[in-house]
Amino acid sequence: MQRINSLSEYFKKYELSEKNPESFWSEIADSFTWKKKWDKVLDWDFENVSINWFQNAKLNITENIFERNLKERGDKTAIIWEPNDPNESPIHLTYKKLYEETCRFSNALRSKGIKKGDRVIIYMPMVPEAAIAMLACARVGAVHSVVFAGFSSTSLADRINDCQAKMVLTSDGNFRGSKTIPVKSVVDEALEKCSTIESVIVLERTKQAVEMFEGRDFWWHDCVSEETNICDAEVLDSEDMLFILYTSGSTGKPKGVVHSSAGYMVYSAYTFQNVFQYDENDIYWCTADVGWITGHSYIVYGPLLCGATTVMFEGVPTFPNVSRFWDIVDKFKINQFYTAPTAIRALQAHGLEPLKNNSLESLKVIGSVGEPINEEAWHWYHDNIGKGNCPLVDTWWQTETGGIMISALAGITPNKPAHASLPLPGIHPVIVDPEGNELVGNNVQGNLCIKFPWPSIIRTTYGDHQRCINTYFSNYKGMYFTGDGVKRDHDGYLRILGRVDDVINVSGHRMGTAEVENAINEHEEVIESAVVGYPHDIKGEGIYAYVIINSQSSDDKVKGEIVDVVRRVIGPIAKPDKIQIVSGLPKTRSGKIMRRILRKVASNDFGNLGDTSTLLNPDVVEEIINGAN
Repeated sequence: MQRINSLSEYFKKYELSEKNPESFWSEIADSFTWKKKWDKVLDWDFENVSINWFQNAKLNITENIFERNLKERGDKTAIIWEPNDPNESPIHLTYKKLYEETCRFSNALRSKGIKKGDRVIIYMPMVPEAAIAMLACARVGAVHSVVFAGFSSTSLADRINDCQAKMVLTSDGNFRGSKTIPVKSVVDEALEKCSTIESVIVLERTKQAVEMFEGRDFWWHDCVSEETNICDAEVLDSEDMLFILYTSGSTGKPKGVVHSSAGYMVYSAYTFQNVFQYDENDIYWCTADVGWITGHSYIVYGPLLCGATTVMFEGVPTFPNVSRFWDIVDKFKINQFYTAPTAIRALQAHGLEPLKNNSLESLKVIGSVGEPINEEAWHWYHDNIGKGNCPLVDTWWQTETGGIMISALAGITPNKPAHASLPLPGIHPVIVDPEGNELVGNNVQGNLCIKFPWPSIIRTTYGDHQRCINTYFSNYKGMYFTGDGVKRDHDGYLRILGRVDDVINVSGHRMGTAEVENAINEHEEVIESAVVGYPHDIKGEGIYAYVIINSQSSDDKVKGEIVDVVRRVIGPIAKPDKIQIVSGLPKTRSGKIMRRILRKVASNDFGNLGDTSTLLNPDVVEEIINGAN
């Protein structure tokens, strides 16, 4: 795998990727194992959204994880699994052992009638078998769709029905912090609304009592007990589906984002190697769940394609205490640590006391993913976790992009707080105004689009190609529209401002909600904030701030101080018109704030808040409504 080793080399590679993208990606793809090489590197049409990378090539992504790595790395640890309970022993799976377990389960899938093209739902906790399930599906050519095992039965049923899945892989239960969560019963409830599922394979994890339906439900250990540890990989076309991953729309049913085999393989591996600057004997840990794209690309596929050692963690950062993340870093001597700003801010609120017994000296790279990281959290993370010595890669990308698009390369690109920084080679961002005019040069702000395809770009939304066209390619002709606002500063660095519908127009002045939140969060009593726009009789849009504080101070006193801070940091135009002190913010299971709900509350529109049952903390919505200004 090609690795960029200097800033000058980055600029050289980036220039090549602009001038001759086919040659650039062909050279990278040459390092992989192919059953048949491509006839043409790229054929694309953004108008009809027809994108083909490595056309007519034949491959299987798991051969590039196993057969390509086994000879030199068979005895190397592929996955370290850390259980929810620190008193339970971790598991180390070598590449050889992971290969054998994947082959056994691949054979089990085939024995249950799963074949190339069938869709398989994975609804499992963060255990090694979740990764094995993904790899086994890929091995036999089935299309996996991982659903985070915290979604409701209704959400699960919606996804099963949308992709017409044939099988569900699940567990009896799930350990999460101090809780034991029923998982199988959620599946049973979901399947009452589904007609396509032929079989359910259940992993025994919590050993709680579950109902097993004869002829439909099978125990994982029974399914693999008679299977061999050898399984020939299905030969797939470069554009055959690898997986479907559902992402919520602001309205309507979730979108099934489709990623294909070859392009995703090449891009996830290339970005992992270069963003994190992984060295052969490093231990890498991404704290995401495999239910999200971050878990797909940067726990499973990207690291394993590069022959890395990747850590999977079953638990939460605050159990059994708020030092858990840092204990794991020291326990396994983690070199690269990749987490979300939500987690950083939550741990930051506990101060430095939980860090006093941790050295964290093994860390070489720290990373941020999921949302723009505010400056206060950036500095706390960089100074206290990275000890001021670790490059912080603030990565921007999406479920739809498949891999990291804009980020520093660790130790190569100079860090700038709260800036994603520069695009990766092969990524050609443009900033456009609402009319689609490209804004050139530095010190410009607008909507972020990408004008040329990259290998892991979304191919379609499953079963509804027109929705893919309408959502991502119809706003600005000839471009992929990310839905995010962006600012390019005087150095040419990119700073993501959040969703475009999170950009507030106050008296004709446009500002990103993230910018206002960064200012609010500078107040020493503020733990977290979320800012939305709401209709204002004079300004057009006013600024409504939801703020979590960590003191017993008077709400009115803190509100006044927050206004003063925003005035100081940004200017009077950005001061919040309304501030509501709250105990929590409505968040998805991946930690993203559901601003759609906050906008409706701010606008006194309580009639249709949508489905709140899948939120991490649905009860907080009622509290926010009751306390609304």
